[in-house]
Amino acid sequence: MRATVRVRRVGSAQVPLPTYQTALAAGMDLCAALESPCELLPGERQVVPTGLALSIPEGYEGQVRPRSGLALRHGIGIVNAPGTIDADYRGEVRVVLINLGAEPYVVHPLDRIAQLVIAPVARAELELTDELDPTERGSGGYGSTGR
Repeated sequence: MRATVRVRRVGSAQVPLPTYQTALAAGMDLCAALESPCELLPGERQVVPTGLALSIPEGYEGQVRPRSGLALRHGIGIVNAPGTIDADYRGEVRVVLINLGAEPYVVHPLDRIAQLVIAPVARAELELTDELDPTERGSGGYGSTGR
């Protein structure tokens, strides 16, 4: 399945277009569109621009996800992961990074900070009812499956 996403550079930083790093990769790397480095202290969060605006086709969304290497090595994550880019949003994509590590982390211009996944979206029609179909799990919540 392929979707054509139109991309526009915004801002003064000339970021590379996101690309897949391997043939079967699900996500494309987003880079920091910074003029100078910014430091994230432990526990701190900052909005980092990507320098890109997208035209995602109807029926799709963009998902902004953390990079596993940044999470493992430095404790860098995304506060609202995955962040959703709706098909009708045309503003700059920005990433809310958080430092969950024990040391300060410096984001440099053009660092790869997140992944972008383009995914299909199903539109649901909600139907109000007095009863739901029974299942083996029922209303068991957190930890109810014993794992």
